[in-house]
Amino acid sequence: MAPTEEGKKLISSQKKMGRSLNQIWFFLIALGLLFVSSCLAEEDVVILTGDNFEKEVGQDRGALVEFYAPWCGHCKKLAPEYEKLGTSFKKAKSVLIGKVDCDEHKSLCSKYGVSGYPTLQWFPKGSLEPKKYEGPRTAESLTEFVNTEGGTNVKLATVPSNVVVLTENNFDEVVLDKTKDVLVEFYAPWCGHCKNLAPIYEKVATAYKLEGDVVIANLDADKYKDFAEKYGVSGFPTLKFFPKGNKDGEDYDGGRDLEDFVTFINEKSGTSRDGKGQLTSTAGIVASLDALVKEFVSASNDKKKAVLSKIEEEVEKFDGSAARYGKIYLKAAKSSLEKGSHYAKNEMDRIQRILEKSISSAKADEFTLKKNILSTFVA
Repeated sequence: MAPTEEGKKLISSQKKMGRSLNQIWFFLIALGLLFVSSCLAEEDVVILTGDNFEKEVGQDRGALVEFYAPWCGHCKKLAPEYEKLGTSFKKAKSVLIGKVDCDEHKSLCSKYGVSGYPTLQWFPKGSLEPKKYEGPRTAESLTEFVNTEGGTNVKLATVPSNVVVLTENNFDEVVLDKTKDVLVEFYAPWCGHCKNLAPIYEKVATAYKLEGDVVIANLDADKYKDFAEKYGVSGFPTLKFFPKGNKDGEDYDGGRDLEDFVTFINEKSGTSRDGKGQLTSTAGIVASLDALVKEFVSASNDKKKAVLSKIEEEVEKFDGSAARYGKIYLKAAKSSLEKGSHYAKNEMDRIQRILEKSISSAKADEFTLKKNILSTFVA
């Protein structure tokens, strides 16, 4: 039986709907592929996989490839240098800087004879026969190697440093400032150990860049020999700590990993930072106020005002960072008294939602301090 006019219209409508759905699906697939592509190239170092390796490497440009493992200590040490290299060659059309996660792509790494990490190999233009890189693992050396092999003339990208550079003109002003704790590296430009320490020392400086009374600095003791002699420097690098209360300087004899420096500075300066520069859960906590908060939380409503007065009296004694923390304690106590016992927990939840968003480091510090201090008000 032939379809009615209404049936014909329904069939036509369904066909149009089918075409529209197909178009939507094609659009979504294309969008997904674009998203994956952008993810693979979101860093200056191109992420290589089993699927895209031969599409990117051995084609119309030379490629330096790092074969690494996420857990490898030497790989972690190389990472900032390699990223700097990737940034430098980002616009060089004839060279690719890439990396392969060998934990994820074992067969690919095995194919190219990788048995240790990191392994760096150069793939000439149009070739999948690599040449192993055996030189120093610094951005400077890698840049020289890639320029030689790739026929380029790229200059290493300069990244702003958080290490304060000392000279004869500013040494006393910076180091002998009694309001600052200052860690100084006395180094020589030709010293291999100094070069190895440099990227770690930069991370230390970056971790404490928001601490107004902590300074991470260095001095070219080869150039300013008088300072080296004055402070008994006979080898490089020599690290000395100049705390607020002792500007004669104390020898730093600790380890030279990032965490060693962080532990030392936190202990000496009373700071609470981790290796990434983020505040820890103890930041902002003041022992004398902590004790009063416990009394405040356990007190009956009619006695809370009396404890609040004690908190106010204690805060008035503080200066510097402690005064800043004291104001947060005081505001939290007043708000808890006004809004009830659930205020601290509700406010902590709100702050946590903010911290999970993309905010500046300074804002993250501000909210972390508030959250830490509010946690003392949660019974």
